[in-house]
Amino acid sequence: MSGADHMQIGEVAERTGLSLRTIRYYGEVGLVEPSARSRGGFRLYTEADVDRLNLVKRMKPLEFSLEETRELLAALDRLGESETGSEERASLSERLDAFEAAIAARCQALRGQLAMAEEFAGRLREQRSRQHIST
Repeated sequence: MSGADHMQIGEVAERTGLSLRTIRYYGEVGLVEPSARSRGGFRLYTEADVDRLNLVKRMKPLEFSLEETRELLAALDRLGESETGSEERASLSERLDAFEAAIAARCQALRGQLAMAEEFAGRLREQRSRQHIST
């Protein structure tokens, strides 16, 4: 891969919407480590690294732990490797099914919270409009 295929952390931050600190932290905890380093020691990232960071970013609002995030990334990595056998692939696929079910459940819970928040906002608007009319 040529140097033109690598991005420095600032560009990655712009592309992902993550802070430099968060990107560095994800590297420190082993979620998304830079694919390379420049001669000067700067972190260099690839398009695959950006995709991985975006996946981690999407898991955060769903309140997955670092360990769960690490487990999902490891499963995806193993599924992408050609030497992964069919038995292991079946096991990994089952694990991804469990993640999908957890994601669906968390999305449903968030929809419930959003509906409650929207109802609250509507009631507040109604109260304010009633008070505004009576003054």
